Amino acid sequence: MALTAFVDLSNGRIEVTPTDESLLQQFIGGRGYAAKLLSDQVTARVGPFDAENLLIFSSGPLTGTPWPTAARYTVTAKSPLTDAYGYANSGGFFGPQLRKAGFDALVISSSSPKPVYLLVDDQHVEIRPANDLWGKTTTETESILRERHPESRVASIGPAGERLVRIAAIINDYHRAAARTGMGAVMGSKRLKAVVARGKGGPGTYSAAFQTAVKEAHRKVAQNAGAEGLRKWGTVLLIRPKNIVGDLPAKNHQQAQVPFVDRIDAAAIARYTVTNKGCFACPIKCGRVSKIEAGPYACELEGPEYETTDALGPMCWLEDIEAVMYANLLCNQLGLDTISTGVVIAFAMECHEQGLLNDENLSLEWGDPHTVIGLVRQIGAREGLGDILAEGTKRAAERIGQGAERFAMQVKGVELPRQEPRIAKAFGLGHATSNRGADHLYALPTVDIAGMHDVARKLFPDLLPELMEVTSEQYKANLVVFSEHFCAVADSVGICKFSGPETYAVFPEDIASGLSELGPLFTTEELLTAGERIVNLERMFNVRHGLSRRDDILPKRFTEEPLQLYEYTGEGVAGLMAKPKETAGKPHLIDIAKMLQEYYTLRGWDDSGIPTPQKLKQLGLA
Repeated sequence: MALTAFVDLSNGRIEVTPTDESLLQQFIGGRGYAAKLLSDQVTARVGPFDAENLLIFSSGPLTGTPWPTAARYTVTAKSPLTDAYGYANSGGFFGPQLRKAGFDALVISSSSPKPVYLLVDDQHVEIRPANDLWGKTTTETESILRERHPESRVASIGPAGERLVRIAAIINDYHRAAARTGMGAVMGSKRLKAVVARGKGGPGTYSAAFQTAVKEAHRKVAQNAGAEGLRKWGTVLLIRPKNIVGDLPAKNHQQAQVPFVDRIDAAAIARYTVTNKGCFACPIKCGRVSKIEAGPYACELEGPEYETTDALGPMCWLEDIEAVMYANLLCNQLGLDTISTGVVIAFAMECHEQGLLNDENLSLEWGDPHTVIGLVRQIGAREGLGDILAEGTKRAAERIGQGAERFAMQVKGVELPRQEPRIAKAFGLGHATSNRGADHLYALPTVDIAGMHDVARKLFPDLLPELMEVTSEQYKANLVVFSEHFCAVADSVGICKFSGPETYAVFPEDIASGLSELGPLFTTEELLTAGERIVNLERMFNVRHGLSRRDDILPKRFTEEPLQLYEYTGEGVAGLMAKPKETAGKPHLIDIAKMLQEYYTLRGWDDSGIPTPQKLKQLGLA
């Protein structure tokens, strides 16, 4: 029997109850279950830093089982960036420990008068004082707590979360981040420094049928070509091919290719790799432990991953990979979302380029490592210019004024992830429609851009060949709608998307089969309908908070400023591109309005982007 704990930090009251099984049948668990809890209890009058806002840690029914990549947990709250729906997701080993301790969710309300942490230990939750931990980095905090509580795992905030930096992350296992939408700031507002999880439980002996399903899923992941690439190189394998096609955002999306790709690509980063590393139950092991032996940036960290490398590198026109890695480590220690941090720094650099912004200690010039690292520190401490940038690009642009809004690469207040919408059209649409703000993992529509023709023939046989033309806007709405449902399923069952929507090593029917052997019975159709139900519930949360079609937009840079690409020759390493040759092809833009209307029609939403009463009734959300 799995449990849900309701924790009131203001008075120390803790209530542990059996989880309502009917809710798990409707919303699966993890992200879906948390969306239901948040929607039921947090109204539009509640602010992100108000005591009434909930902070929900949730695990999925597969989390902590032998199912491949079953390591994920979700943190959900009203977001300080969007003032609406927010959640973050992370891997590592914390989620499995939370699940093995017996919990579907920790529902945390109110604010503690003094710093505290939660100890979750085998179906028991306790509030402990954390005065000695307040002000410490995530690395220091985790080291102290894991020594204090052996065999535990820790999720904590750093100084950024304590100071309510709106782009603050929650860090677990030292280098894994529940990063997006400012969940670390919500945690800081509650004076909750950390959650410590330790459990020896779990579902017990697995049935033979479940073990068979697990074995087959592991086989499919092991044999998947996309998973093999991630295993060999990590996510930075994307850097070189993205540079070729013009999907490597650079200089705050003024460009989408860089001439210094050889200095930041997978081969360059591999020179610092010490060993591969994977999350719990992960056969892919895309993580990398990297070490810079000497020099001003000497350090050891897990990473960098693609999103971080692009955000702190090309987006800021920074070609020094050691500086990028060091900035990555600082973000982890301070508790900052590396994507939002890199984007807000690039925003500051373009504002400086346009004569709108200066700093007495930093040049704010493109490619200056001292500026990047200096601003990371300032943002985490809310000092100087960092105090403005700590608000995120949307609010920072409003404070700076003078047209700075045009340089803020955000949707619904959340900084764009590292795709170029004028080239990757499906991702562009997904950024706009995501209910948690600009996000690559809400839809993760990889089928076309990754050239998954076999997957397309299986899922979208009537939409070929047009669907697979990456820069075409035709049928991208169909891809995004399906992918949003699949991603909601992955987040809710507790698996990494690298085994599902990223690579399609496993399909929804595989997950439905395995999940049904554990408890609640799901057909493939029922599972995907649950994914659709979750997306619509999250949408209705935003509708209640005043969001509509006007918020499903991209920055004008992508709709009004044509992107010119460059051809690359095949000189150098066989099969890879090297030197720029000449400008090629017509300039690229994205027609988001046309795709958006098709998306709404497919979803059963009205022209304002609001689910119709008929759609809500169909999904049991009336």
